[in-house]
Amino acid sequence: MELGLNNKTVLVTGGTRGIGRAIVEGFLAEGANVAFCARDAAVAEALGEELSVDGRVAIGSGVDVGDASALTAWVDASAAALNGIDVVVANVSALAIPETAENWHTTFAVDLMGAVGLVTSAMPYLEKSEAGAIVTIGSVSGREIDFTVGPYGTMKAATVHYTQGLAYQLAHTGIRANTVSPGNTYFDGGVWQSIEANDPALFADSLALNPTGRMARPEEIANAVVFLGSTAASFVSGTNLVVDGALTRGVQL
Repeated sequence: MELGLNNKTVLVTGGTRGIGRAIVEGFLAEGANVAFCARDAAVAEALGEELSVDGRVAIGSGVDVGDASALTAWVDASAAALNGIDVVVANVSALAIPETAENWHTTFAVDLMGAVGLVTSAMPYLEKSEAGAIVTIGSVSGREIDFTVGPYGTMKAATVHYTQGLAYQLAHTGIRANTVSPGNTYFDGGVWQSIEANDPALFADSLALNPTGRMARPEEIANAVVFLGSTAASFVSGTNLVVDGALTRGVQL
């Protein structure tokens, strides 16, 4: 299937590890040019250099998406460097799970307002694109009540609502908006590897819930993101694509 991403420009927040890095690599593999950010500027910049091979353009930058002005400045600089923006992916998450006042504020600022800030800042550029697309990263925890009930699950549910609202509001412009909601995803240095080491009972219980007998790989989530960001998904907007290996059992209406 031709995805139509060659020479398109893509912005990804939280792009140096796990799902975010797989998303960056997925778009690059389809011929897109990608700017991505993470908190650690040195890591992001080094990864950008590493991935900029075979004519691909990958630009890594250090950005705290909870800082609205810094996020806007990064979007503008990326648009200038890449000559516009076609696709934005709001991937970054604070992963602040315990129910504390600080985590509520942090998750609101990073998970939800980080997505809102990215979209708002990129909108002037998306409006000029002939293939404008927005993809936000939700979670199955936004659909079901699990151990992340509280800041994380609540903001992921809000992200889905925000994105579906965008899809309706922007339909007449041709800009599409969709969410990908991953199930448990395992990778080196990720939250599930940490849980496996520090709370083996929770890890075992969570693994047992999935009828596939395993957790997702980052590239399996990234494949869905790349598709929704591509012109191959030209009539897909306002959807919440759950990628969880049949983990969740509720009917999504």
